[in-house]
Amino acid sequence: MLFGRAQKNPINLPGKDAEVVKWEYTTCGYCSTGCSIEVGVNSEGQGVRARGVGGADVNRGKLCLKGIFEHELFTSAGRGEQPLMREKTFDAYEPVSWDEALDKTAAEIKRIQEKYGRDSFAIVSTGQILTEEFYTLGKLARGVIGTNNYDGNTTLCMASAVSGYKRSFGSDGPPGCYDDFEHTDCLIAFGSNLPEQHPVIYWRLRQALEKRKFPIIVVDPRVTMFAQYADMHLPVTPGTDVVLLNSLAHVILDEGLEDTTYIHSNTSGYDEFAKLVAQYDPVVTQKICGIDEDTIRNVARLYAKSNQAMSIWTMGINQSTHGSDGVVAINNLNLITGNIGKKGGTSLSITGQCNAMGTREWSSCSGLPGYRALEKEKDRVDIAKFWGIDPEFFPKQRGLFQTDIFPAIETGQIKGLWLIATNPMTSMPNTARIRKTFEKLEFCVVQDAYQDVETTEYAHVYFPAGLWAEKEGCMTNTERRVNFISNVLKPHANSKPDLWIFNEMAKRFDQGKKIKFPDSAKEVFDEMRELSKGRFLDISGMTHEKIKASRGIQWPMSDGADSGSARLYEDGKFQHADGKAKLIPLNFIDNNEKPDEEYPFWLNSGRVVEHFHTRTRTGKIGNLNKFSPTPYMEMNPDAAQELGVEHMSYVRLVSRRGDAVVLVQLTQRVPRNMVFIPFHFHECVNRLSLGLLDPYSRQPAFKQCSVRIENVSQQEAAAVVNKAARAF
Repeated sequence: MLFGRAQKNPINLPGKDAEVVKWEYTTCGYCSTGCSIEVGVNSEGQGVRARGVGGADVNRGKLCLKGIFEHELFTSAGRGEQPLMREKTFDAYEPVSWDEALDKTAAEIKRIQEKYGRDSFAIVSTGQILTEEFYTLGKLARGVIGTNNYDGNTTLCMASAVSGYKRSFGSDGPPGCYDDFEHTDCLIAFGSNLPEQHPVIYWRLRQALEKRKFPIIVVDPRVTMFAQYADMHLPVTPGTDVVLLNSLAHVILDEGLEDTTYIHSNTSGYDEFAKLVAQYDPVVTQKICGIDEDTIRNVARLYAKSNQAMSIWTMGINQSTHGSDGVVAINNLNLITGNIGKKGGTSLSITGQCNAMGTREWSSCSGLPGYRALEKEKDRVDIAKFWGIDPEFFPKQRGLFQTDIFPAIETGQIKGLWLIATNPMTSMPNTARIRKTFEKLEFCVVQDAYQDVETTEYAHVYFPAGLWAEKEGCMTNTERRVNFISNVLKPHANSKPDLWIFNEMAKRFDQGKKIKFPDSAKEVFDEMRELSKGRFLDISGMTHEKIKASRGIQWPMSDGADSGSARLYEDGKFQHADGKAKLIPLNFIDNNEKPDEEYPFWLNSGRVVEHFHTRTRTGKIGNLNKFSPTPYMEMNPDAAQELGVEHMSYVRLVSRRGDAVVLVQLTQRVPRNMVFIPFHFHECVNRLSLGLLDPYSRQPAFKQCSVRIENVSQQEAAAVVNKAARAF
């Protein structure tokens, strides 16, 4: 007999008797884990099953719930079938040919740039297209259209990790890998709920623990699934991670537990760093970060005395006004204990989107391809020569981040916008403000596999793009592993691969005729290989064939090498000019919005295992969406009793920016002064969020703001939620 959740919502697995005439190798297109997957195709050319690849090192045959049903995406609802166009926002769309849609868009880009200047047209990309497509889009944006206001939506999730790595080590690039779980003696996870965010990485960790026990410490304001499994849970006060990390460093230096040899040989800035952390005695910091002084000392000693220790983190660190500082503070902790560049010792950011690493490496959003900088003349000259254009066409510093592009639309600096596989009407903080921002645009084009994304209602042109394995190319996962995506099925209806769309757009500009735009992903990858030779990010030894045969290869892998490199900085040489990593003093500035009498609850947000980002995909897969079909929040039972709130009732959450109706789940997983909401629902969390920006990464603080709870009519609330669900 089945009980509870299993009885209510059993998972309907694809039948093993489903006809499969061939299995096509590809890579999962959800999170950054990078699982190798095979899609079973039947005699009618339909994807009918999916399975993990046993010979792949990342997932070793395993898949999470999303990967198991990924083949259903090919026939999921809401797919774009043909280009659409209209003259005014909110007019009815009319189907048009690809030539009409592309001609109109190119003409509008030219009109806006001629009237207002090159940077008056902006492009915002994604972390979910293929690396060859990212490189081609960068070539189009930087070398043809020429706008400097070009960024990716990875600013919303990984910009703080990128910024922190650059500040500490001189370059982006996670230095560790999943194999470090096999060698570490201590793991601290900051704001990371692996079992729900990255289930297969969590399985890799559990595998390692079955062979050799080591302590797991989870730092998170909420009692997550990971916190329940951990040996120690540190329920830190939201937004105070830098205080806790400085305090851990204080104990390590105060008690002489640091690795002085490593510090002297491989770092700079020690004296200033030591002076700063001397101020962060646990006696004082415990009152700020909410972790008692004995626990701080115990964790510091445990970490420093381990032969090798590692730190991982996700959005709990990144999505903060102190996100970049939090990453630097984690790097500081590992540098003073000698835990960079060795087995089991690392700072490993767990990336969010499937190819966020690809956009960081090759899209030219923050600079030029292959970790090149617009600020460096040699980099500008090298790429201009390779592409066959004048170096003066490039700007000499990067333009606006995504989170600064939208305020620039508000103020009239930006008049046109091209969105590629991103949905800011759901993903950006303060939805009401974003809605008004879109109304100011003279022209907006949305390129997405799904026509029904919320932002499309503000577009003048819609490009239907191919989805995931309807294309061919590569992605890079969290541990710098480049893996291959096969073209399993042809693009749906009259949708087109993103690479084709970018190439066709380039043909409509005079500048585009000066640059070669290869038609095939293989030719594009060969360009990238050539541009990477001898660089920190070297993929010159890879080919599509080698990547597929190896089930993924980690960079760097230079031409002639037999294999990739599992770890960075093993030689102790970093990418700063002096070859050393920087120990950076970080003073804590408390600028969070905190609970008060009017708004007495912290609002926290995060992921659940059955959904991905804005539910554009998972909201359409029955075996996933049925577990979380409507917005809900977790609330502490004691706080609920005080307010007369019942389990599974509806309430209205109100912040200084907006309100949302949610279903209440009572649980002790959240403290008395906090509520937690999954961030996947467009009608919910970002109507409330504050979104103050980190000064270095320009990433929003999605997770620190204050709200109040109001009772509502249950009948009216249910009608509101059901209407929103039907609209989705």
